[in-house]
Amino acid sequence: MKLVQILPVNDTVATHTWTDSYPYAAISVFALHPMYLSPEKMGRLKSAKEMKAFEEKRQELNAMPEVDYEAVMSLKSKYFKQLYDQEKKKFLKDPGFNQFLDANREWLLPYAVFSMLRDRYHTPDFSRWPEFSTYNASEAEAFASPDTTHYDDIAVHYFIQYHLHLQLKESASYARQHGVVLKGDIPIGIYRHSADAWTSPQLYKMDAQAGAPPDDFAVTGQNWGFPTYNWEEMAKNGFAWWKQRLTQLSDYFDAFRIDHILGFFRIWEIPGHAVEGLLGQFNPSLPFSREELARYGLHLDYERFCQPYITRQIVGDFFREYAERAAAEFLEMSRNGRFRLQEPFRTQKAVEAYCQKKQTESPENQDYYQRAKNALFGLIQEVIFLEVPGSNGQAFNPRIALHFTRSFADLEYGTQQVLNKLYDDYFYRRHEWFWRDQAMVKLPALKAATDMLICGEDLGMVPACVPGVMDELGILSLEIQRMPKNPEREFGMPEEAPYMSVSSPSSHDMSTIRGWWEENRIKTQRFFNHILGYAGEAPYFCEPWVCREIIDRHLKSPSMWTVFPIQDLVGMDGKIRREDPHSERINVPANPKHYWRYRFHIPFEQLLKMDEFNDYLKEMIRLSGRNLAV
Repeated sequence: MKLVQILPVNDTVATHTWTDSYPYAAISVFALHPMYLSPEKMGRLKSAKEMKAFEEKRQELNAMPEVDYEAVMSLKSKYFKQLYDQEKKKFLKDPGFNQFLDANREWLLPYAVFSMLRDRYHTPDFSRWPEFSTYNASEAEAFASPDTTHYDDIAVHYFIQYHLHLQLKESASYARQHGVVLKGDIPIGIYRHSADAWTSPQLYKMDAQAGAPPDDFAVTGQNWGFPTYNWEEMAKNGFAWWKQRLTQLSDYFDAFRIDHILGFFRIWEIPGHAVEGLLGQFNPSLPFSREELARYGLHLDYERFCQPYITRQIVGDFFREYAERAAAEFLEMSRNGRFRLQEPFRTQKAVEAYCQKKQTESPENQDYYQRAKNALFGLIQEVIFLEVPGSNGQAFNPRIALHFTRSFADLEYGTQQVLNKLYDDYFYRRHEWFWRDQAMVKLPALKAATDMLICGEDLGMVPACVPGVMDELGILSLEIQRMPKNPEREFGMPEEAPYMSVSSPSSHDMSTIRGWWEENRIKTQRFFNHILGYAGEAPYFCEPWVCREIIDRHLKSPSMWTVFPIQDLVGMDGKIRREDPHSERINVPANPKHYWRYRFHIPFEQLLKMDEFNDYLKEMIRLSGRNLAV
């Protein structure tokens, strides 16, 4: 075993609540997360009473089956601040620290100022700060002067980041000395209320939201809430921001995973007023003009195709027993005899805010307003085409998954056929060379900036040009057996994976092998018979031998690397794995408010002593030939 892959470790402290547990919403792409600091390695408090209280609370939190994010952060933050106050005179004169500050001043000073102002004004949303809402470098330098009375509130963040750097650097050095590769993770987006957005808003499209089109993870698409990148602006200085990220990462890692590498070809851009991802459009894209649509045989009726299609039947189906009440509250009749949304309810965010307010004001109407919100979200998405902003009604992109709308179902057959043809062209052919060119501007510049091995997370709706670009640039693909790249297959075959790939049975965004086994009995049965090759009925639960067979097939795949979630590895041993497989899942992408609190149930010091498990795994690796890799 020669590689350890981890999730992002950047600082995500925005609200000081459990929602900060989401590791893909960093307030700085350069700062590391204080949660990962080992307090003891930083130093001990001189007060025996304080150390005793800290140690007792530490043991209590470490004994919990899941991470109490808020309690851990509260305890560690208190410790860091007390230790800083105790050590600051010595620390601020430390040549090692001052060298670190000089080398990282470009991002570290504004990050520390941002963190201090976030806490002073109780929000990371810098647009709401009474001062410094617009970043000015010289003002930030003056504000962070050691002569100011608030300097300690800034310097404590230097203190934390310096020790994070030392500790991660020590871990990386230890891994390298023992021939182990550390593989990091680069999120595709930045948090909207971050130090990066505050200092360089010109690099991002702050009025847009990044996400992903509908897939197996989320049927209404994913809305990550991040601003999208202004690639044209980034290109002006040769993508210096990206190069700086990679240079810093290379201090600690020898390989990294690019989260959603498809975003370098095109990003799923969702309007700022949307909550779900279905109303997104690819950016960049090649939209249809009215004239081009006419050549397909479609003369665009703007009201019919671009505005929500709402009939009396649809109202009844969406609102059910609340149809009459909801129609009176949210809808009005249009001239064509159909309904249209009243002005205050024409965007999902407006609907969400209204329904939340009503639920707070009248708890007895909770069910009604929840149903109303869901129904209105659906009605807003009952469109066939999305007008390109700023095109004055002259350019349009087809709405993804338009075939599942009631609007499409009510069209006459000939029109449906025309839409099928242009939809197929738009999503599967029209953009291939265009998106290839976009990626070939960005990715070579990133690759040239680092010697690290680059792996791309290329799952989802993958353009046909992606594999060729990744192969040409030497970027490894990700092969997940239950998400095959071939749309005609239900499952991938590890033995057919390309060498330039990372194979894995699951990832942090999905259930483990054991959890997946229990999700869909029909699918599990097909996997058991057709992929594993066994006759008869599949075991109801994923027995240890089933886990072993799936892992063994991945180990023997041609992929350069095969990476396993630790939960899947211990799933091979019935004596040490968790009883409940569903408690092993890390993330649920369909839930934007998911609490990231998974904790591995066995201390690694204890796992090291489990000779039977370790010897078995070692033998599996030996028989696969992977221990011979150099």
